[in-house]
Amino acid sequence: MADDNIKQSYNRSAERMEGAQANSTLGSQLTQNDYNDPTMNEDYFNDKNIDYNTIDKLPEVMNEVHKWQREHISKGDQTKEGYPLNVIIDPAMREMYQVVNKAGITNVFDRFSQQQPIQCKFCIEGLSCQLCANGPCRISSKTPRGTCGVDAHTMVARNFMYRHVTIGTSANVFHAHQAARTLRAAGEHPESGLKIRDPEKLKKFADMAGLDANKDINQVAVDFANWVIGDIHSEYHIQSKAVEAFAPTKRKELWKKLGLFPGGAYSEVAYAQTTCMTNFRSDPVEFLLNSVRLGIANEYQGLFLLDIIQEMLMGTQRIEMKQQNMGLLKEDMINVITNGHMPLLAHIAIDLASTDEWQQKAKDAGASGLQILGHVCEGQQILNYSGTQNQKGYGGQEGEWLSEEYLLATGVVDLFMFDYNCTVPTLPLYAKQFGTKLLSTHPVIKLQGTETLDFIPEKMKEQAEKALDMAITSYKKRKASSIKVYIPQYKSDCMVGFSTESVKEALGGSFKPLIEQIVNGNIRGIATMVGCTTARYGQGGSNIFKITKGLIENNILVLSGGCTSSVMEYTGLTNPNAADEAGEGLKTVCKQLGIPPVLSYGACVDIGKMTQTAMEIADELNVDTDKLPIVIGAPEYLEQKAVADACTAVALGWLVHIAPVPSITGSDVVVKTLTETTESLGLGKVVVEMDAEKTIEIYKEHIEKKRKELGI
Repeated sequence: MADDNIKQSYNRSAERMEGAQANSTLGSQLTQNDYNDPTMNEDYFNDKNIDYNTIDKLPEVMNEVHKWQREHISKGDQTKEGYPLNVIIDPAMREMYQVVNKAGITNVFDRFSQQQPIQCKFCIEGLSCQLCANGPCRISSKTPRGTCGVDAHTMVARNFMYRHVTIGTSANVFHAHQAARTLRAAGEHPESGLKIRDPEKLKKFADMAGLDANKDINQVAVDFANWVIGDIHSEYHIQSKAVEAFAPTKRKELWKKLGLFPGGAYSEVAYAQTTCMTNFRSDPVEFLLNSVRLGIANEYQGLFLLDIIQEMLMGTQRIEMKQQNMGLLKEDMINVITNGHMPLLAHIAIDLASTDEWQQKAKDAGASGLQILGHVCEGQQILNYSGTQNQKGYGGQEGEWLSEEYLLATGVVDLFMFDYNCTVPTLPLYAKQFGTKLLSTHPVIKLQGTETLDFIPEKMKEQAEKALDMAITSYKKRKASSIKVYIPQYKSDCMVGFSTESVKEALGGSFKPLIEQIVNGNIRGIATMVGCTTARYGQGGSNIFKITKGLIENNILVLSGGCTSSVMEYTGLTNPNAADEAGEGLKTVCKQLGIPPVLSYGACVDIGKMTQTAMEIADELNVDTDKLPIVIGAPEYLEQKAVADACTAVALGWLVHIAPVPSITGSDVVVKTLTETTESLGLGKVVVEMDAEKTIEIYKEHIEKKRKELGI
């Protein structure tokens, strides 16, 4: 068949599938300018005028910026009108959005507005299915079943597990697997540049796993890595060794009773996805309970393991004062951004960049030096780890995922290296226009027209050298070009490095002082603000900020993780001075300890560390985790890992607040199960609420309920 006939056949078939005789498919109406491949879309920037001179700016003094942020959210006008500047409270992002928007360049906030008229109500409620060739099917009062016969309850529950929980769990477990590979390489290949920076932590958890921790430390690393990898790869019907070793005893008993104790995580995901096949399973409650089971694997074979292994390699978190935002970029320096969630190659690059040899290479290229800055969750981890945060080649933390395109638009990012996830697909266009070299450091993520390194821990030093050479070459091209540049001069001072170990150390080696403050009422309870930021109306970081402000004013200590940590940093809430904004009880505690009312635990994956902290507090009180006066909040969740993390929290018996509303409202059975039935089984439950003031009240009421149950 000739190529023309193949194309015509495709169009005819697509029109038939649509059930209409259209003139052409939607895809055929797109132009070259609608694609992200820079080799295909060569003319995208031809009519774009980049102007850095017509920006409405905020004061450069951060105290004045913080004052403006508080006045801004108090207006309560973070709605569609005035969007998106009415929701963007990061001062640097505000400036760069104006540059990009006025030039007519595609960007995340403008794309959100463009999508609103065509977003599908069926998809929003979980009432659409594309699993078989009879679809897509959508359920309504006139069509209450899909072609196969599936009803609304099954469709919603199946979508919830298949589209969100299995993907989120597999992503976190894959991350843990890669971390374990790297730990093994550190033990077997010292020439890789990898080091075991926290051998005591390695010994502690190897011992808990039942391994011989008295061997040579390199052999302990190999043994523990193999133990982790073996457990992840074990069969789903064989109970997980990691869950048995690290989960709370009382919870394990409940999970076994309910049939929720997981086996090997990869096999669990495969089993769960198999049940999602068309005409396999039709009980919606089974899908939801299976999601909780995946949530347990997500924590103990994913989040928890990847956290402790990365700290073995990069050093346990340490409390320090650091800086965040775009003002850390330097026009006369080689600026490298490391983005994603897995800083395994990045920390070796920072080691190299901190040497006199590589700083001299930068100077030989005409730069004043070389700095590596973190972005999104990878940056939050590097900001917190004791092995990276004070090195000469480290420059600080940039921002949240929403700022990615605007960051490249400064024109001074020489290398943007990324693993996974949260690297947006439009970056190849931005990179071409603004002179940035893109480099994927793991084959799991690939962008058009972008070089990808294989992930080989045994050759990590060699790969890091290659990355830094690319950065130097890119800098030379930037200086030889006529590209215009602009750096917003905002920088926030923030206290970072909080973790189970560092908090306990600050309290004198025990959680008893913290528990005493909870018992006497100075601290009413603890809330986590974790996860992402979204581009939605009323959000964009502003919702996180409003909720957090309300919580600390009511003497609720907040732990942050993920892109929410960037929000806390650029609004000043992670600065010890923010203690003055807390209620009298919390203020007293913060002043006494010299800490802020918001403790940044780092990345979204550091939720695993928050869970460890909660477990140790529960052990100190001799209660199950569901008895604690805590709430887990993801007030601007974005993607699948956050939903898997919510299932982890449900498994541990906690109230989980999620906004925006996940795709479950199409089934009252699913809603009732997640918001009521799970709690009756001894598990946690989910609450969805978009309004900040109502959210604060929900958190307060739940914490007071738990205090009453504890008798405090």
